[in-house]
Amino acid sequence: MRLSRHDPERRHVLWALAGAALVRALPAMALGPPSGPVVLTVSGARRGSNDTQAIEFDLAMLQQLPQASYATRTPWYPQPRRFSGPLLRDVLGAAGTEGETLRLIALNDYYVDIPASDAMHYDVVVALRLDDKAMTVRDKGPLLVMYPFDAQPELRTATFYSRAAWQLRSIQVR
Repeated sequence: MRLSRHDPERRHVLWALAGAALVRALPAMALGPPSGPVVLTVSGARRGSNDTQAIEFDLAMLQQLPQASYATRTPWYPQPRRFSGPLLRDVLGAAGTEGETLRLIALNDYYVDIPASDAMHYDVVVALRLDDKAMTVRDKGPLLVMYPFDAQPELRTATFYSRAAWQLRSIQVR
């Protein structure tokens, strides 16, 4: 397939290739084992582990990563809400990922596959807090993958809304 310089499909192909390369370039952090209850497990195509077959994070480990925060409108809340937590790319970097696709799995085993390049191209946050309060299962927590829908108009589509996974429990990197 030959794509012209101005073809929007070319832009998506280039972002996917660049995102996959960046995900592979993220340095793995030296992680110790979690000291509290595990809230997130990252498994699959990655480098390193913390004495298990996967990288396990408790809340304290996620809170030690650089934090981001933004308010955005979503289809699920009538008003803009503030989502805070580490960026997905920082979680992937801490886990030493090497994949091109991320399978986000919820507490109820619902899953959605997203391109790893989304984590590089957009400030996707693994939200620990909603409006500066810890997220409960009732509030789509304890973790929610959120895109900055208001920051970039191309994110306000059904495709990207479907990638916002709530009640996140694990990420399988492929």
